[in-house]
Amino acid sequence: MRRGKASCCSKRTRHHKPWEYYVNDAPRVVLNKLESCGYRVVSMTGVGQTLVWCLHKE
Repeated sequence: MRRGKASCCSKRTRHHKPWEYYVNDAPRVVLNKLESCGYRVVSMTGVGQTLVWCLHKE
């Protein structure tokens, strides 16, 4: 992941703008990494060639 720390578990302060990540991994690999950090997918959509996921950390 290219923004912030490389770990999917890094904490951040709340901002008004959403974070964007650019990755070389396949979507399933990224979701598996996020799941191991306690996130789950709430919703997903496609915008052009971009994937957008809404995640919730439990």
